[in-house]
Amino acid sequence: MDYEQIRAFRNDKNIFSKRLGIYVEELRPGYARAVKTVAEEDLNPVQVPHGGVYFSLADTACGSAVGAYGTLAVTINCSLSFLKSAKVGDRLTAEARELQGGRRVCVLEVRVTGEAGELCAAGTFTFRRLDKKIEL
Repeated sequence: MDYEQIRAFRNDKNIFSKRLGIYVEELRPGYARAVKTVAEEDLNPVQVPHGGVYFSLADTACGSAVGAYGTLAVTINCSLSFLKSAKVGDRLTAEARELQGGRRVCVLEVRVTGEAGELCAAGTFTFRRLDKKIEL
C-alpha cells in the first residue's frame, strides 16, 4: 500500500480540513500526525482558539490513522479534553495512535500539543470502518 498516496488523498479530499489549514504530515496504519498553525480567524470571543479547532485537528489525525489501512471510516464517538490554549501563530500538532483495532470499530487516542510540546488537548475517538476502499 502506498501511504504517501493515501496521505495525499487525505490532504486533497478533506475539503473541511483544507479550509481550516489542517495538513496531514505523516501516516501509517494506526498512526497519523496532523498540523495546523493558529490563525486570527480561529479565535473565539475570549480570544483563544475555538475548541472546534482542536477537535477538528484531532479528528483529522485520528481519521487519517484509520484511513491508512486503505478504507474509509467515520467518527462515531469521541471525548476530547481541552487543557491549554494556544495563541495566534502557534503550530499545533495532533498525534493519533490506535488503541484497539477491530474489523468494524476501532478506538484511537490523540494528543494535541503546542510548539513547545505542551499538551493542549487529549482524548479518545471511536471510528466505524466502512466497507469502502479509498480510491486513489
